[in-house]
Amino acid sequence: MSVRHLVHLVGLILLALSVALAATTLAALLMGDGDWAAFMITTAIAAIAGLLGFRVTRLERELTAREGYAVVSLAWLAVGVVGSLPYMLTGVAPTPVDALFESFSGFTTTGASVFSDIESLPRGILLWRALTQWLGGMGIIVLGIAILPFLGIGGMQLFKAEVPGPTPERLRPRITQTAKLLWYVYAGLTAVQVLLYLVGGLSLFDAVTHALATLSTGGFSPRNESIAAFSSPYIQYVTIAFMFFAGVNFALHFRAVSGDFKVYGRDAEWKFFVRVIATCSFAILLLVLLHGVYTNQGFERAFRDSLFQTVSIATTTGFVSYDYGLWPLAAQLILVALMFMGGMAGSTAGGMKTMRVHVLLRQGFAELTKALHPKAVIVTRVGRTVVREGVVLNIFGFAMLYLGLFCAGVLALALLGHDLSTSIGASVASIGNIGPGIGGVGAAENYGWMGPASHLVLIFLMVVGRLEIFTVMLLFHPDLWRQR
Repeated sequence: MSVRHLVHLVGLILLALSVALAATTLAALLMGDGDWAAFMITTAIAAIAGLLGFRVTRLERELTAREGYAVVSLAWLAVGVVGSLPYMLTGVAPTPVDALFESFSGFTTTGASVFSDIESLPRGILLWRALTQWLGGMGIIVLGIAILPFLGIGGMQLFKAEVPGPTPERLRPRITQTAKLLWYVYAGLTAVQVLLYLVGGLSLFDAVTHALATLSTGGFSPRNESIAAFSSPYIQYVTIAFMFFAGVNFALHFRAVSGDFKVYGRDAEWKFFVRVIATCSFAILLLVLLHGVYTNQGFERAFRDSLFQTVSIATTTGFVSYDYGLWPLAAQLILVALMFMGGMAGSTAGGMKTMRVHVLLRQGFAELTKALHPKAVIVTRVGRTVVREGVVLNIFGFAMLYLGLFCAGVLALALLGHDLSTSIGASVASIGNIGPGIGGVGAAENYGWMGPASHLVLIFLMVVGRLEIFTVMLLFHPDLWRQR
């Protein structure tokens, strides 16, 4: 493990971050935000630290897989710390831990917030919150691979460690080309959503911040009531559509844009994802109607809220159109189950990923069949593709680690004095990068009332969940740091 390589590449990532900070500084100035100086200072810190790391070291060889995992984890820690400085320097965060929580929640696209009155925050801070999610959605590392040719060396190692899902997919022979294509689709969808919001009557600021938070499946809104602040059905249906797009594998979007419009119908994971969303939305709709939740609001509102919250939670966006804490318990349990699943592999969504859940279910049915026919040769298939045994074992290992860390988070929060419902809700919402949970961190609540120790536990879960567990957990394996 070469420390020089780690410092060099983390320095480059900080340089990329300084560009985003500079853009926020300019925007704050144009909006007349008096706290622009905090962003200017943070820009200087990120740029100086990045230049020092880049100039005093250099890459001398191809990155190893071990170095790729280490760079990704350390880069996320670096951007999370630097990203917290505007919250500290402007004084909006009560404590440094609160600032770290908001920053990591942004970059990991979790969307959990310590602020109770979001609309009182300076516009520069609100824009920065949304921008951190947008950068974290496709990934700081993938951004680096796309725009910094220096990272072409060993780029595949970084891409494998960063891209969420069981296996990263190449769209072009060179990994830098793949990263650029993914970012073109990502930026293009964001621009389209901004335009549709403007057509619907949103201000430019609301349109941009909500679009940044939607395509990243982050869910940070500059409004206290989230999307519920806009009563327009048009705005909410546009948000539903783009939350769904963000929860789908971006490789499918690229192929569709390239002319292969039937690619979605051929993809087994996409069809499974659609079936889950349709089934859960219908089940929640029946439950809220049977319990009379929408007696005075009509069928369309019940349908819209059921679909909105299903898509929002399934894609781990975390926007809120209605306080689902007021729904029947069965409807809330459906949402909790969706929190574990998450979106498709190759999307910006968190959670275990639809592909893993699909494979686990297929493997479960295969084991039942084997019990009835012990001599039969049965393979696990997803669509027409045979899933190799090694992939199945990897998914089982991931699922066990995921559930183990979730339980550890619940236990840690319970030991810190939180009730069981809040401990479960905060733990699953953090490791799944969702934001709103259940209990004391439900749809109408925030995380500001939790203590510093609880925030640190949740920050760890956010980062572990965003980087697909293995990337972070390998940091604690002694072999990763051993010289060879």
